Amino acid sequence: MKISVCMASYNGEMYIREQIESILKQLKDNDELIISDDNSSDKTRAIVEDIKDHRIKFVLNKGEKGYTRNFENALKESSGDIIFLTDQDDVWVDNKVVIMLKHLENSDMVVSNAKIVDAQLKVIHDSHFFLHNVKKGFWNNFLKTRYIGACMAFKRNVLSRALPFPKNQKYCAHDYWLTIVSEAYFKVSIEDTPLLLYRRHDKNASTGGEISQNSFLFKVLVRVYCLFNLLKLIPR
Repeated sequence: MKISVCMASYNGEMYIREQIESILKQLKDNDELIISDDNSSDKTRAIVEDIKDHRIKFVLNKGEKGYTRNFENALKESSGDIIFLTDQDDVWVDNKVVIMLKHLENSDMVVSNAKIVDAQLKVIHDSHFFLHNVKKGFWNNFLKTRYIGACMAFKRNVLSRALPFPKNQKYCAHDYWLTIVSEAYFKVSIEDTPLLLYRRHDKNASTGGEISQNSFLFKVLVRVYCLFNLLKLIPR
């Protein structure tokens, strides 16, 4: 069994080395870390190449820019049986891989809890699940998902169903799409143990747009658009 860890990077020089090191020590020799870079203007690429580990595959995102398309590019480059998503600026907790793989013996996707930390890894909140009342289920997560993409691991059958992502990334973020595809068509489990230090700082990636993401109209447009694309996946 091969694991592919898929990371989207962009101007991540401050934290990416620490994150890569926390990942590589949990991977086996035949696993891979795919890093798709959105044409960073800082030292991100140089830092990655300086690590010199054969498990790292660095690729450029040559398509549409933005973190959803960047993740999609990394996912398309992956070859593993199990896929983990990861951001460039977090830190994996020891035994994350072992615990997540145990869930995937009986599930298609697993989502772990996380500790919310600041830029220096000081804990802001001990439990993302408790803070946001995270629950399983399609309707819970279609209407108001709290799953974090960087806390996800899933089997290749999930990825095969989810790719390609819907065309408009403004209305369909990668982690929301993977959440509703998995909840609609596969078996999802959650792990209460925080397996990620989820770093919040002033340079976290976010999407913008003419319509505020907090507006009611935006939320309606997202759900209508994603539901339309989700229904297209029903086998005929």
